[in-house]
Amino acid sequence: MQEVYDFLKKCGTYYLATVDGDQPRVRPFGTVDIFEGRLYIQTGKEKPVSAQMARNPKVEICAFDGGSWLRLSGEMIADDRVEAKKHMLDAYPSLRGMYDENDGNTEVLYITNATAVFSSFGAPARTVTF
Repeated sequence: MQEVYDFLKKCGTYYLATVDGDQPRVRPFGTVDIFEGRLYIQTGKEKPVSAQMARNPKVEICAFDGGSWLRLSGEMIADDRVEAKKHMLDAYPSLRGMYDENDGNTEVLYITNATAVFSSFGAPARTVTF
């Protein structure tokens, strides 16, 4: 999990894919955090992506650093605890202008049943699960 976190942090932007009915939806994300041994992302409960993950928690994340890439798949679980939200927002203080751990909109989710595949041109893919 730490290796996945480090890769996503290094990339800065990654792409999160969800499903909306029968339509895939992909958008850029940038938040990633480790809290209590779990890998978290952050969004707003008012955004369509939140509703999509609530209906179908299966997601895939893709990130590319110019020479290698990561595909991470699993299921997202919402964590409504203030402590988890605060930990994320403390890691990304620039988000405090839009979000607060007590605002009723901030949502943090952790990935479970995760499979990460690290790939690069000319090298065999490597899979990590957590």
